[in-house]
Amino acid sequence: MIVTKPVVAIVGRPNVGKSTIFNRIVGERVAIVEDLPGVTRDRLYSKGEWLNHEFYVIDTGGIELGDEPLLVQMRQQAEIAIDEANVIIFMVNGREGITAADQEVANMLFRSKKPVVLAVNKVDNPDMRELLYEFYSLGAGEPYGISGSHGLGIGDLLDEVVRHFPEENDDDYADDTIKMALIGRPNVGKSSLVNALLGEERVIVSQIPGTTRDAIDTSFTRDGQHYVVIDTAGMRKRGKVYEATEKYSVLRSLKAIERSDVVLVVLDGEEGIIEQDKKIAGYAHEAGRAIVIVVNKWDAVKKDDKTMQTFVEDIRSEFQFLSYAPICFLSAKTKQRLHLLLPEVRKVSESHHLRVPTHVLNDMIMDAVAMNPTPTDKGKRLKINYVTQVAVQPPTFVFFVNEPELMHFSYRRFLENRLRATFEFEGTPIHIIARKKND
Repeated sequence: MIVTKPVVAIVGRPNVGKSTIFNRIVGERVAIVEDLPGVTRDRLYSKGEWLNHEFYVIDTGGIELGDEPLLVQMRQQAEIAIDEANVIIFMVNGREGITAADQEVANMLFRSKKPVVLAVNKVDNPDMRELLYEFYSLGAGEPYGISGSHGLGIGDLLDEVVRHFPEENDDDYADDTIKMALIGRPNVGKSSLVNALLGEERVIVSQIPGTTRDAIDTSFTRDGQHYVVIDTAGMRKRGKVYEATEKYSVLRSLKAIERSDVVLVVLDGEEGIIEQDKKIAGYAHEAGRAIVIVVNKWDAVKKDDKTMQTFVEDIRSEFQFLSYAPICFLSAKTKQRLHLLLPEVRKVSESHHLRVPTHVLNDMIMDAVAMNPTPTDKGKRLKINYVTQVAVQPPTFVFFVNEPELMHFSYRRFLENRLRATFEFEGTPIHIIARKKND
């Protein structure tokens, strides 16, 4: 079952503490955890968790809208958040009282009909709770006194937020269906690729970035295999505000990644690789999805006998964290090399679901350790007692060892490479967890 996580947006005028509360909610998840270049975090989005509920959090304070006047920017930021969110945290400053800007945001939220939880920030001690009464007049329900700087009241606030989450729903597709999400920056040819795969004009194609306005699921069958292709959208509304906030489409990519088995990271063969490509691909990697890198518009590239190899080398250099992902060069427009794509999708999907028998797995690890003995640190040697696979999608292995801290990054990478080479884990990340023997 694939469940779509709810989205919580933090909205309010500038300098009420939105980013501080954002950091409080997401905790350490904002920090970069991948020790490889190219995996970056956009501080605008992250995941939060409360009472066994996982959700996305949007910090609208991170939206930059150019030279617009402050009040206009604030209104535009709130409009985007209202459009995307399931629940909205409306933040105000308890020490400053209600301002005209607060009232403006409150009116917008009221018209949205979305669930709103009112957070009154900078209520740093119980003696200040009398400040809350004024905020009832905003018509946003009960005000929750919080302190971003001290972390007070966040739990009560989140209790109310999760109470408004929609009921969980899952995609009604057969178990053997491969769900593919196409992600990439605007105008790399995602919609054209969908049409090429389907063999018909099922998705509007345009040269204007951001034409696709919502995630579109389309089912088809090829060679007996059922597929669902999810064409990730730009924004729901047209207009300058959405064009000016291209990175907001990242949230749509996150939702599509979450619902997929295989992610096609689509690059523009004419333009080459830019930083946004790596950022988008990083989300798919972190989500643990199977990945195929697709270089589109290959028909338009001037080529010699070294062009493809040079492009492969550039991808491997820029996307070091996707060293396991196969690369497919094609043209959605002319359908050149298109026939190579779906076999790769099937192959990486099979790798993503592959489960290795425990006895075979332990024999392989014993051979690997004999080839490259475990590392030592301060006279202590890492000892691997036992290995078991605990999950698929992605394949996840638990190594029971004497001292988990002795499992250095370089040796972990060696073990991952051996697993890949032995069992042909192509196109899927592999998770390795080191645990103390007695845990």
